[in-house]
Amino acid sequence: MRDGRLIVWSREESRRLYWQGYYGKPLGISKPKEDFDAPLILDPIEGLYLLERGIIKVRAPDGSEMDAERLREIARETMDRFDEKYLIYRDLRDRGYIVTPGIKYGCDFAVYRYGPGIDHAPYIVEVRRVDEELSASEIVRSGRLATTVRKTFIIAAVEGNRVRYLGFEWWKP
Repeated sequence: MRDGRLIVWSREESRRLYWQGYYGKPLGISKPKEDFDAPLILDPIEGLYLLERGIIKVRAPDGSEMDAERLREIARETMDRFDEKYLIYRDLRDRGYIVTPGIKYGCDFAVYRYGPGIDHAPYIVEVRRVDEELSASEIVRSGRLATTVRKTFIIAAVEGNRVRYLGFEWWKP
């Protein structure tokens, strides 16, 4: 782990992780081909998900192995709303969706049915707190953004141990 990111140095492991679930982003490659030759960059959310499932091991810069709780602590220091984002990411992944960072859409996640390059992400997700107010102008802004990029805008919030989803679509009669 370096600078809040996890790096998979093995090119073979990078390809395996990416193609088995579209985890991470190959360094310096915007549209990966099957045989890409680059390290894979995972964000802390992806890393924790894979670590908890025993798919990867995470090493600190000093070479010591990190457990899930230590990774979670570090991620909380560097990522706003990490716990909520992680629970929502995990819920979506466990439901079979491919979840990628949504920064290019101005939201937390882009969610695919099949994966980047196979289909377009039908959903963009913004993580909110369940008690957080949402103004009418925020709803309109979100709806316009989603319509512009042809996606359903979803607000996701954690309530107790459940994830709640609220979707916005423009309706044309």
